[in-house]
Amino acid sequence: MENEMNMMPRIGDPAPAFRAATTQGTINFPVDYSGRWIILFSHPADFTPVCTSEFMTFGKMQKEFEELNCQLVGLSVDGLSSHIAWLRTIRERMHFRDMDNIEVQFPLIDDVSMNVSRLYGMIQPGESETKAVRAVFFIDPKGIIRTIIYYPLALGRNFDEIKRVLIGLQTVDAFNVALPADWRPGDEVIDPNPGNMKGVEERWEKSQKADSGVKCYDWFFCTREIPCDEIHKKIGK
Repeated sequence: MENEMNMMPRIGDPAPAFRAATTQGTINFPVDYSGRWIILFSHPADFTPVCTSEFMTFGKMQKEFEELNCQLVGLSVDGLSSHIAWLRTIRERMHFRDMDNIEVQFPLIDDVSMNVSRLYGMIQPGESETKAVRAVFFIDPKGIIRTIIYYPLALGRNFDEIKRVLIGLQTVDAFNVALPADWRPGDEVIDPNPGNMKGVEERWEKSQKADSGVKCYDWFFCTREIPCDEIHKKIGK
């Protein structure tokens, strides 16, 4: 059983399919969101403080994710009645930082059976055998898992990083580039290396010209700039 609970899909795998009841009705995942990015994330339990702060943040940012053509889908091992009561409490009673009256409109999966949690390796026995850890799966419009981030029960997620990863993945796809450490929109991106010696030499010579748009730190490490407005035109919707 422990090996089963630890299994998880990998980056590059098709997102495992499932059908589930949620606070927004029954969903067929991921086919219902074909053509959109998906962030599937789990939380340990309803009516817990760290999870409440996270759902308030997701709720506050849900329009930002929608504008990036991304569907949020949450999950815990609680049932629908608990989910609904908790989300109503968040909307009607919770005030945290600058957030209040937060209405969560994305689906929250009922996973009392733990079937989905086990399917995605969200149950980590070393952390808890009865609660899902804070997993985040980034799934592209073709239903392929592109990034996986795991957090323990006691550590809340960094939502700036979650949004940065989503924009970064969309930028990689749209411009066929790689992204350096700490990249944010507007920063220089990494130009893919040519596949042969001639291409390497031509790029190096090009980089020596002031108006080339390419900057080479060495033959294997060259960058170029993509303005923010150009990125925004190509990613998201």
